Amino acid sequence: MQGKILIVDSIATNRIVLKVKLAAACYTVVQASCVKNALTMAEIHMPDLVICAMTLSDGEAADLCRAMRRNPVTRPICVLALQGAGDAASRVALLKAGAQDVLPKPLDDTLLLGRVRSLLRAQNADAEWQLREDTSRALGLAEPDTPYAEQGRTMFVCASPGTAHSWAIQMRPHLNQQITQTAPDTLMQTLQKGALPDTFVLILPGERDAAQSMLRCIAALRANAQTRHAGVLVLQTKPDAEIGASALDLGADDLMTAGFNPAELSLRLKALLRRKRIGEQMRATVRTGLKAAVNDPLTGLYNRRYAMPYLAQMAVRARDNGTSFAVMIADLDHFKRINDQFGHASGDAVLVAVADRLRECLRKTDMVARIGGEEFLIVTPAPTLAQAQTAALRVCDAISSSAINLPPPHAPVTITASIGMALCDLERHPTKDCDDIGEALLAQADKALYAAKGRGRNQVKLGRPAA
Repeated sequence: MQGKILIVDSIATNRIVLKVKLAAACYTVVQASCVKNALTMAEIHMPDLVICAMTLSDGEAADLCRAMRRNPVTRPICVLALQGAGDAASRVALLKAGAQDVLPKPLDDTLLLGRVRSLLRAQNADAEWQLREDTSRALGLAEPDTPYAEQGRTMFVCASPGTAHSWAIQMRPHLNQQITQTAPDTLMQTLQKGALPDTFVLILPGERDAAQSMLRCIAALRANAQTRHAGVLVLQTKPDAEIGASALDLGADDLMTAGFNPAELSLRLKALLRRKRIGEQMRATVRTGLKAAVNDPLTGLYNRRYAMPYLAQMAVRARDNGTSFAVMIADLDHFKRINDQFGHASGDAVLVAVADRLRECLRKTDMVARIGGEEFLIVTPAPTLAQAQTAALRVCDAISSSAINLPPPHAPVTITASIGMALCDLERHPTKDCDDIGEALLAQADKALYAAKGRGRNQVKLGRPAA
């Protein structure tokens, strides 16, 4: 199913004609004849898009938009209004009321279907990010909400510098944004200098070939990692349904077919900027959730959830490439005494300081994780036993190198660690299953750790596989 669309029109013939066009494109269509009926149908069927006639028997399209925005259930649904013999002022009024776009009648099928695809694509992308953000919030991993900032940066992309400059001046009373300009041929070079724009306005020339050529800018912006989430609005100086539909299918977020109007353009740019800011916040929430899933919240080191699959991956790499690696379990000596004597805040301070020292003394190719209260797992590439032992001794020295500051009024304390180590030797393992190899190495290192504790602590002991 392509998507569900609610058609709202008081004239049955119009509803039928539009339903036939949408059904032919494999959309599911439901119908309503007035504002009241449309609100009920929207709540029952939860369509992905509402296509609404300008005038209805009990109100206007703007009334429906405002009513849908007041209802939390229907607020996320996009509204596409169909304008008869309207003017720019009525278009602006509909956009202010909450419509995502306004298409002129008579409808061009190519442009209509292109706009429907564009709106549903944006709706689906927003819904996917919203689902991920909701999951993060349910797990308590969300970023705090930040207030929406209307000020942003917009770039006009136009082959005529004079036109772009004149329009930028006319936009000043309507838009509190920094507006810059560039030519289509120098767009990507311009982006390498200075701050990146939040939104782009591609001003298409009237000549068809030149306009089609400019559409390549959309693909370039969407392919660039730094601009792929920016808002892109295409402004046609001469209406062309086929080019407009192509622009939307290439990834443009919005389309103005009736030429330049500063009030209308400002509303559309504000909507694009708002959508970009919301998207940034959602992506930040998801990144935070992903990081929290694999990182220890106290020390910032990886946690067991990350460390165990990593250990299996290292075994796979050793098996495939014939390399070797060492597994170490470092356990802080007499850590319980610190908690008992100075309190858990002091214990946390020690754990954070030890984590910092581990980061400093280990290489980028090493992995360190906190896998228990005061236990740390270290996985390091080590071609020889001597190199592995040197790395382990370096860890011991780093942890005990100097006293660790505790929260006042306590004096600094010196802490040591015992380390149990195992070296990956695939020839000596009875199984080639990499998960089993990881578990076996952990068991060896853990057994060696107990030996280090039993022999006086603050030392490294090597574990060996069972015969």
